Amino acid sequence: MSADRKKTPKAGRTAPSRGGAVATDRMLRTLLRRRKKQLSIEDVTVTDRPEVRRAVLAAALGNMMEWFDFGVYAYMAVTLGKVFFPSSSSGAQVIAAFATFAAAFLVRPLGGLVFGPLGDRIGRQRVLAATMIMMAVSTFAVGFLPGYATAGFVAPVLLLVCRLVQGFSTGGEYAGATTYIAEYAPDTRRGFLGSWLDFGTFVGYALGSGLVTVLTAVLGTDGMTDWGWRLPFLIAGPLGLIGLYMRMRLEETPAFRAETEAARARTSGAVGSHEEEVEQARQSGHGRLKEIFTRHWEAVLICMGLVVVYNVTSYMVTSYLPTYMTETLGKNATTAHLLILGTMVLVALTITVVGRSSDVWGRRPMFMAGSAALIALAVPSMLLVRADGALLPAFGCLVLGLLLVCFAGTAAATLPALFPTRMRYGALSVSYNISVSLFGGTTPLVVSALLETTDNAMIPAYYLMAAGAIGLVSAFFLHETAGKPLRGSGPMVETPEQARLLVADSRTEAGRHARDIWTRLRHPGHSHDEER
Repeated sequence: MSADRKKTPKAGRTAPSRGGAVATDRMLRTLLRRRKKQLSIEDVTVTDRPEVRRAVLAAALGNMMEWFDFGVYAYMAVTLGKVFFPSSSSGAQVIAAFATFAAAFLVRPLGGLVFGPLGDRIGRQRVLAATMIMMAVSTFAVGFLPGYATAGFVAPVLLLVCRLVQGFSTGGEYAGATTYIAEYAPDTRRGFLGSWLDFGTFVGYALGSGLVTVLTAVLGTDGMTDWGWRLPFLIAGPLGLIGLYMRMRLEETPAFRAETEAARARTSGAVGSHEEEVEQARQSGHGRLKEIFTRHWEAVLICMGLVVVYNVTSYMVTSYLPTYMTETLGKNATTAHLLILGTMVLVALTITVVGRSSDVWGRRPMFMAGSAALIALAVPSMLLVRADGALLPAFGCLVLGLLLVCFAGTAAATLPALFPTRMRYGALSVSYNISVSLFGGTTPLVVSALLETTDNAMIPAYYLMAAGAIGLVSAFFLHETAGKPLRGSGPMVETPEQARLLVADSRTEAGRHARDIWTRLRHPGHSHDEER
């Protein structure tokens, strides 16, 4: 009887104990729920569709103009060699023309060092307008240059100066354009919208190469050497004015505006002179560059590796292959130009499909599959290009174009997502342009020199295989970013309804997270799966 009394608690003590346990449980669950940050409606950006369309169009137009120039220069490498380097042999003329082409890429890192951090400080829109002006003026000026027969040694020097200005401005162009589109695009459509930037790339190249092909057919080789080579460069002037008008009408990206407000809050909230000096040093260009290489070096290396495989493939197909087929293989110039032009049309037609696919399947699988296929198919495709006739070479160019579009349709959404908002433009500019300068833009020059030295017609295939290996390793270490917010930015959606659903899902997830932890704390060894 007494034992039963000891085991049975008094009624007056039971109620407070249970009430205290319930209150403790509620408090614990509330604290745990707060640990898991919930989204509020203010954290989600609802994009404005007309603004997004203007942003994509203006960025793509600038890229189109840049690659219009590249297409013209690549297709007229032989002609420009005769105009500016007439005293050399035909092989030396091509190498000299491509050396001038490659010189522009040597100053691209300098442009990236200047324009990238500047874009992170004063805004993406202003810098993109400045790069557009520089590109248009320098390209337009090439059309007025005197040839070697008129000005002697001064002529190639002036050509080099124009190319250096083009390269310097381009140092801030692609990184800025990709950053701009990425910061405007909804998270679930970043691949599709970003692919329009490179759509502009290949449309510009196709327009430039197509114009040269038509002029060559109409004027002939002698007419192009005499004066026809100037016409494509002169067209760059009106294109530049249109692009500048488009970019001057753009607004700053939502991500940059939010980051600017946060930076102002950090600066105004700094207490004491030492803290304020530290914050100012962190925001300076030098501070950003130091942070890029000390805290984000892994992202820099991944970015450079992905840029290698994309740009080596791109410049091999677009800039070197026309000269390879005419000078090395002895094919008809018009046939070679039409084959590459058809390849560019194929890339342009499929690039947005690849971009949309990367939103569904992910960026990492696209890069890994493209890199592995490049390693496996580089030699067979180049053997097809070397075949007689037009059918087999056309199929070889088709294979190379499909390999190229795997990278071209994915890069604009992948590369900006590697870096946080406050240094995205600068980090991407530096990483991208260093890689392009060392490996991408030098591809025609290096391959031409290796071919001249070794007399091995398969050098282009081996070069592509090496680039594919670098891309495969880089893609292996790439973290998937498809459908996720950019680093340092909140989620971006297309409609207010999507924003409300995202916030509701966030609260549900936070509640589920808190419940799981509470269950483990209150009932050690209890399986949540068993409860369900």
